[in-house]
Amino acid sequence: MDALIDLFANTQAALYEGVMQPIAFALGLGNRLEDVFDGTGWLLVGLIQIAVMLLVIGPLQRWRPVEAVTDTHAVHTDVIYTLIHRLGVFRVALFLGVEPVLDTLMGELRVHGIGTFHLEDLWPGVTDGPFTSFVIYLVVFDFVNYWLHRAQHQWHWWWALHAVHHSQRQMTQWTDNRNHLLDDLIGAVIWVCVAQLIGIAPTQFVAVVAMTQLFENFQHANLRVSFGKWGERLWVSPRFHRLHHAVGLGHESASQLAVRGDATEEGATLGGHNFGVLLPWWDVIFGTANFEPRFDPTGIRDQVEDGVDYGEGFWSQQRLGIKRFIHALGFSAEP
Repeated sequence: MDALIDLFANTQAALYEGVMQPIAFALGLGNRLEDVFDGTGWLLVGLIQIAVMLLVIGPLQRWRPVEAVTDTHAVHTDVIYTLIHRLGVFRVALFLGVEPVLDTLMGELRVHGIGTFHLEDLWPGVTDGPFTSFVIYLVVFDFVNYWLHRAQHQWHWWWALHAVHHSQRQMTQWTDNRNHLLDDLIGAVIWVCVAQLIGIAPTQFVAVVAMTQLFENFQHANLRVSFGKWGERLWVSPRFHRLHHAVGLGHESASQLAVRGDATEEGATLGGHNFGVLLPWWDVIFGTANFEPRFDPTGIRDQVEDGVDYGEGFWSQQRLGIKRFIHALGFSAEP
């Protein structure tokens, strides 16, 4: 393990010194070299993730697909989303535009006596070990992700953005990053705030994010795989998560009275099943799990049944997401 860590650190340093640092100076970012170095680490993580997707998850999809890939344009659009996120374009924007604001906010909180709680110090000698603390942080962030995901499906203004993700009817390993950029920004801000409050080390934060993202790629894969009766209850499988994307099931909850603005069909409201990102435990505990052995078609009901347009390409999906968002906030009559 130490050898792998050293290899990563040496590669990051070489990439930074040989490529990223000269670019930073050329762009006038000499005063942000620390952020550039951190960004180089994220870039390297993204390159490793893409390599795993191409060399491991891709062959698995071809080995046992759920369905034939017929809409290659939709898949190519998802690849664009993945490259934007994994090659650092989104994170650069976060570093330059949002992180300074968050740093100021956290500084103000500390001035008022609200400091960082170091979660790994709960049980000295036990919880502060590298592996143990990593597992603890992984579980904590997955718990946060569960409730964040439920909010995306419960609040209509947030669903208006999150629907970009669910409008994919040709799910593959690339679908994970198919999100509205504002949706991603909200989630990233929440993650950074939680990271600051519980005191996770930067290296462990990178590891938690990287592992979570890579497994999300696997879960979105066009892959007919289930982990069996007990495995499905221990770790989220492609089958478990595909059910979350299923038309009329994954993002709808039965209701005797549809709530105006939240209705996806008569007698149903926003909600759904299988919100867990890595661990299905939260779905079991909070009653949102569905373990039916099914591989349903994916998409949104009004998209499939009524032909509602969610956009075909990156820019149209982003534009229509903003229109739905404004409508959900009550500022326009037309979605």
